[in-house]
Amino acid sequence: MPNPAKPTACLVLADGTILYGKGFGATGTAVAELVFNTAMTGYQEIMTDPSYAGQVVTFTFPHIGNTGVTPEDDETADPVAAGMVVKWDPTEPSNWRATGQLTDWLEKRGRIGIGGVDTRRLTRAIRQQGAPHVALAHDPEGRFDIEALLAQARAWQGLEGQDLAREVTCAQSYRWDQMRWAWPQGYAPQTDPQHRVVAIDYGAKRNILRCLASAGCDVTVLPATATAEDVLALNPDGVFLSNGPGDPAATGAYAVPMIKEVLAQDLPVFGICLGHQMLALALGARTVKMNHGHHGANHPVKDLETGKVEITSMNHGFTVDSQTLPEGVLETHVSLFDGSNCGIRLADRPVWSVQYHPEASPGPQDSYYLFERFARAMADRKGAVSA
Repeated sequence: MPNPAKPTACLVLADGTILYGKGFGATGTAVAELVFNTAMTGYQEIMTDPSYAGQVVTFTFPHIGNTGVTPEDDETADPVAAGMVVKWDPTEPSNWRATGQLTDWLEKRGRIGIGGVDTRRLTRAIRQQGAPHVALAHDPEGRFDIEALLAQARAWQGLEGQDLAREVTCAQSYRWDQMRWAWPQGYAPQTDPQHRVVAIDYGAKRNILRCLASAGCDVTVLPATATAEDVLALNPDGVFLSNGPGDPAATGAYAVPMIKEVLAQDLPVFGICLGHQMLALALGARTVKMNHGHHGANHPVKDLETGKVEITSMNHGFTVDSQTLPEGVLETHVSLFDGSNCGIRLADRPVWSVQYHPEASPGPQDSYYLFERFARAMADRKGAVSA
């Protein structure tokens, strides 16, 4: 029988720091980058966000697991984040929507959790020293080869240069018509779409697709490696570039040429997160790795064109270098935390993107206007063509 007083999980950082705690979820070892997320809700959405591929998430909010889990909140079929680090062990769920427990959900899906960790200390270390490479291990018997775990953490290649979009994208194209959740019917289908949209899946969250459907779009999702010919063959009214994980420059090797060809067709284009970075690269800008990135549901972003401040959800470890934006590409949004770029647009065409996640609704409705703007741009273009 396991000794209840003995640690059953440990987190080993590449700098030699070792943190012990209580393991839950799956057993085994995960090697990844460690980031922290400041959101107070949405742990299930965070764990199933494809943008977290290759990362273990430290939650600064201590009450993780208290609302259980429900299939309605999955952003993709299975968890993508490699694991989670929490202050307090997950409790029994207390929420009318819960259909299961977080610990069981993680175990069934092969994801590791560790509780009882000083997450404040860990968060400070990440802020000061950058997102470290780590090995997270869970063994009910408490047997850990620390030297081997440290070697794994130090040997991990990191996210720079990694094209992870290929790993999380869909295997084949599909249609999407489910709209946003609404009381009391839940998720309803879009029965009267007005615009044909092709969404490129670099790791798309389901709620982004729901927001597009709610804005009147008939959405066809294509894999990240789709060519311009694949996109244009569907005769879209607009093209959407989704969020996703990894190094934008690595994914851009095949995504940028496709985007450039689509831009030549004068179609409305809208991007979010990695899609924002892909668009920036296609327009001639560069991206850089951040110290610890932006991860949370409480990030203030200023719209430079209206002066409005939006409370946004963010999840990115790379950023567009605003100093490299070419002439004709305008910076539209900036982070009020560090001044980093959070949005761009072409000066003379309906092509724009944002770094943050409007579909995550932290405001909660601060940023939904972006989907409505996309729909209006498509309607205006169709009106101009028909005239």
